[in-house]
This record gives sequence, C-alpha cells and structure tokens, in this order.
Amino acid sequence: MKINSNIHLAKQLFLWIIVMSFLGCENNLNDLKPVSYATTPDVFLDGFTSGLIYAAFSGTVLTGFQVDKSVTYNNTSASMRFDVPNVNDPNGAYTGGAFFTSVGRDLSGYNALTFWAKSSQAATVGVVGFGIDLGANTYPASLNNLQLSTVWKKYIIPIPDASKLKMEKGMFYISAGPDGNGNGYTFWVDEVKFENLGTIVQQQASINNGADTSVTTFTGVTTTIAGLSSIFNMPNGYNQAVITSPNYFSFTSSNVAVATVDAGGVITTVGTGSAVITATLGGVKAKGSLAINSLGAFTHAPTPSKPSANVISIFSDAYTNVPVEYYNGYWAPYQTTQSANFNVNGDAILNYTNFNFVGIQFSKPTINASTMTHLHIDLYIPNTLFAGELFTIQVVDFGADGVYGGGDDTSASLTYTSPTKLVSKNWVSFDIPFTSLPGLTSRAHLAQIIFSTNINNISNFYADNIFFYHN
Repeated sequence: MKINSNIHLAKQLFLWIIVMSFLGCENNLNDLKPVSYATTPDVFLDGFTSGLIYAAFSGTVLTGFQVDKSVTYNNTSASMRFDVPNVNDPNGAYTGGAFFTSVGRDLSGYNALTFWAKSSQAATVGVVGFGIDLGANTYPASLNNLQLSTVWKKYIIPIPDASKLKMEKGMFYISAGPDGNGNGYTFWVDEVKFENLGTIVQQQASINNGADTSVTTFTGVTTTIAGLSSIFNMPNGYNQAVITSPNYFSFTSSNVAVATVDAGGVITTVGTGSAVITATLGGVKAKGSLAINSLGAFTHAPTPSKPSANVISIFSDAYTNVPVEYYNGYWAPYQTTQSANFNVNGDAILNYTNFNFVGIQFSKPTINASTMTHLHIDLYIPNTLFAGELFTIQVVDFGADGVYGGGDDTSASLTYTSPTKLVSKNWVSFDIPFTSLPGLTSRAHLAQIIFSTNINNISNFYADNIFFYHN
C-alpha cells in the first residue's frame, strides 16, 4: 500500500509540474514568432545539397540519372548526368525525376532557378522546372522543349511570383525522351541553384492562352482555367515564356452568384446567368478571360433501359464501357474540335466545343458487333439552331486486319437536319439501325464513331450513352 501511495503522489506531482509549466509560459504565447525556413539557394553544386531527395518518375529508366565526376561544368567536383533511352527500350520510355526536400525552403528572396547544361548531341529536353515535390505540387513552373547543345550553356527559369515560395520543397525536376529519330543520348546539368537576378522583368501573364472566350455551362459543373503562362524579359533581351501553375495567380469572378473560382483555377458554376473569370499575377492583370454562360440546372440524358447483356457500351455510366483509346483524337491539321471533362453530380458526359468533326476510337481491340442491331446516342445542343443545320454520324469498321487503312475498311454515315431531327436545348436520342448503314458491310471489327457538322451553330454539344445494342 505504501508503494501505491508513492506512485499516486508521484503522478500528482508530475501533473502539477506540467500544469505550472504551461501556466508559466502562458504570458509568453504572444511572443511566439512564425516558423522560419532555411533560405538555402543551392540545389546541386558539387553534389546533393543537404536534405535533397531524388525520385524517378514512373515509366522512366530507373538508372537514367547518375552523379558524374568526369564531365562537369568549370571543373566542379560532380554533375548530374541523364542517360535518355532509345525508343522501345524495355527498361523505360524516358528519363527524368524530381529533386525535392522533406522540409521546405524559403525561396521568396530569389527570382529565378538557374543551371548549366550540355548534351552529347543537339537535343530537346521535354520539360525542366521546379515545384514538383511528389506531394501537393502547388507551385510548379517550367520550360518546355529546352534546346541543348554540345557546349555548356547557362539556363534561367524565372519564378512567376517568388512571394508564394515561403516553404517550397520542389527544387528541380526534369523529363526527357528520345530524339526525333528515336535515338537516346546523354546530357549533363550542373550548378543548379536559385538566384536573384536583377535583370529579369515580368512582361505579361496570361490565362486561357491570352484569349477572351466563353463557354456555355450549367449549375454544378466545374471548369478548369487552362493556358496559363507568364513571360519574362531575360538578361539577353529575349522574352521567355514560363508554364505557370494556377496557384501563382489570383483569380476573380465578376459574379459569384453565377460562378466561383478557387486558388487552383477551378471554376464552379453555382447559378444561372453570366460571369467573367479574370486573374492577376503578382498584382499585374493577366491577359485573357473566360466568360461563363450558365443555363441553370442541367437536364441529364434519359437513363438507358436496355439490359446490359444486350449492350456493348462505348460511353455510358449505365454500363461497363469497352476499352476506348480516345474520345477526341484531335486529327490535325483540319480538326478544330476541343473537348473537356464534363461531370454533373457524378454523371460523366462528353462535351465538345469549337466543333467541326471529332472521332472516338476503340481499336485496341476492335469491337465485334455482328449480333448488334442498333447504335444508340443521346445528343444535347445548347445553342439555337437554324433550319438546315447538319449533324453527321459515321461508323467505321477497320476490317480483318484491325487497323486503319489496308484496303479492307468500310464505313457508312447518316446525316440529320434541323429542325426535322435536330433540336436545341433538349436531349435527342438517336437509335440508328445498322440496316440504315448499308455501306458498313461488316460489323466484326468496329473501331470508330465520327461526328461532323456543316459548321454553323452546332459549335458546342454534349453526348452521352453511346452504345451498340440488340433488342
């Protein structure tokens, strides 16, 4: 009993010490200062700086990065060597990865990341930048298609808004694939560090590729601002474009009752009407805007009622879809059609804009629809239609060889005209019997569905529930 009493007394004394210690510190709580982070500018000089971690990107040659002590810039002790593989290398398709720290650094006192680089041949590195930390990746900035030569050259990546980088972990990242002939090569990077170069001046920031455009949408739909960049005048007088994360920008909606926009440039349509999204970068107005024209609540396409056993689905939430290579292959140079993810309360819908023609391809593998009797498509056109506007649906079979061309492809199409079959602001269901497509002599290797128009007011449309079926 005496031992237990001593233990109980010890516990009470311990708790009393904790409480008194806390009370004694209470008056000093207001004196606490914000946590400060190291301002270390160096990333890789003669080797890894303290705390630097490297992680190869998925699909790369894992041994593609090495520390090289034989080829260096200006006789430094070591450089970063990247060995790019040949096309079809079984070990990986490209070389690249991210260099990051576990504890953030305060980089707000610098305005650029600089490094020296050279290559074993004239080459183009796909992307190089900073801000990738394999975590939130909040503030990446990069240069695309960086041109390297066989001699050492200094490269500069301006920081779009250094005031954002108070605790940045992503120090450097790079990605490079084979050259235009499919050949690999080696390149070296050295003296990677952040600097404050007084000769860099921001010229222009852009959202939406600098254009003022509009999109028709509905309540509950999210849209992401794209085409973000910033242009800086460099020490050599050249204007350098930097691919810029949306988190560097400050976005504004002209009417938050219609559309709101978050720090990542994601616009949420919340009501009926119009709103214009604009942005600033470092307090300077960015070029370009996106007008949101909301038609209000979205009417979903009718829910399909065909039994799943009777369906081969290309795109529908009601069924399991077959493998599809793409819903918009963007067949340059003649196609203008753009597409974007369109999801309303969990219902995925295809949305095409700037429409002239677009193809959906499902050739790996092709589809044997010999036992199917119909093609079903639900279509919604939000714009007012004039009489005589056309919408064409084409179905393509790749033939026994299962590839485009080869002399055994067959196809057939049907064209629908407003206002006979096409109407606006309402879902229209097409149930096309294969008997109305006599040019499609085989359905054993179906691979494409192509939509096209005569380019009038069908510039924007939605499609859902695309599938083959039999009754």
